[in-house]
Amino acid sequence: MVRKKTESMKDRKKQVLERLKELGENICGQIEKGIFPWLEMPSRSTSNIQYDKKIRQYVLGDKTIKRVTRNVRHIRPFTQLVWLGDMVNMLIRQGKTSTLRDMFYMSQAYEVDFTDQAESDDIVTDLESLIKFAREDFNVFPEERSAIYANLTIEYTVPRYEGKRLNLTVHPDGVIIGPALASAEFIDTDAEMVLCIEKGAMFTRFLEEEVHKKFKAVLIHTAGQAPRATRHIIHRLNRELNLPVYIFCDADPWGMHIAQVIISGSANAAHLRELTTPDAKWAGVWASDIVKYQLPSERLKELDLKRLKELERDPRYREELWQREIQVFYDIKKKAEQEAFSRYGLTKIVEDYLPKRMEEIKSY
Repeated sequence: MVRKKTESMKDRKKQVLERLKELGENICGQIEKGIFPWLEMPSRSTSNIQYDKKIRQYVLGDKTIKRVTRNVRHIRPFTQLVWLGDMVNMLIRQGKTSTLRDMFYMSQAYEVDFTDQAESDDIVTDLESLIKFAREDFNVFPEERSAIYANLTIEYTVPRYEGKRLNLTVHPDGVIIGPALASAEFIDTDAEMVLCIEKGAMFTRFLEEEVHKKFKAVLIHTAGQAPRATRHIIHRLNRELNLPVYIFCDADPWGMHIAQVIISGSANAAHLRELTTPDAKWAGVWASDIVKYQLPSERLKELDLKRLKELERDPRYREELWQREIQVFYDIKKKAEQEAFSRYGLTKIVEDYLPKRMEEIKSY
């Protein structure tokens, strides 16, 4: 397969540095004019988060907020953000990466006062919304835990590994999706689809049964809610290689949400693009599968029912399939894990369920 030409990571880093330079020049210019420096950024309040039906994801509205150093309450977050911008500039220029946890501890060396990591993470998100680039573009990553396995050859773009190629069948447990992999170029593959799997046990089962060969699939273990780098990889596989994406989760309201975040994003990342795959399909396990296959199950708890009601009101779940399965959950008041298919033997889900579901999903 011939890869599409895409914007290089070097170009994106260059754009981030230009935005940071503009930010710094703006602040310095205000100080030189004797003005209390201030910043304006999109508001990330829930009242400014809207579902855009056209692009099928949550986005920020037109409301903005100002951080004005004339206001003593704004000095703290303003200073924190400026410090973070300086650290990000250093990371990119030195070719280094940092985790969100690293940034929190680094701040202590500079006597930048964050109460906890939640506050530090929030300032990282502020910088994202201000310069309109994801934290991964300025070399700040969370702790990754998901994995990928496929007959897919990539080419690294990070320093010291730039130009080196790797086929993603190299490790029997899959390859961890970290910063280097997230920024790699796709070179060649015979894959015809992407299968996203919530649970590690099922991902391992798919590897053992060579699903990547039988279905010509890229297998991705999301490890529960897919990290942002993983959602970006899924987005790229769909956009750059035109691979359809199918998502397999537990049959419960939380599994539905895991699938929907891959499809349409989350409210917390409404200020970003390139993390969603709107044409991805939720392929199960569905509530109706619990009945159809008589799967071992347990009753929905109060917390599950509360979550189900939230999904029912969410505009992203208005399509027929989602509404139908929500109603089935209400009717049977049960949930089941992917592993429940093991009652029929270790190969049932691969040899029977998966082929039938892939055919069925085409009608939705």
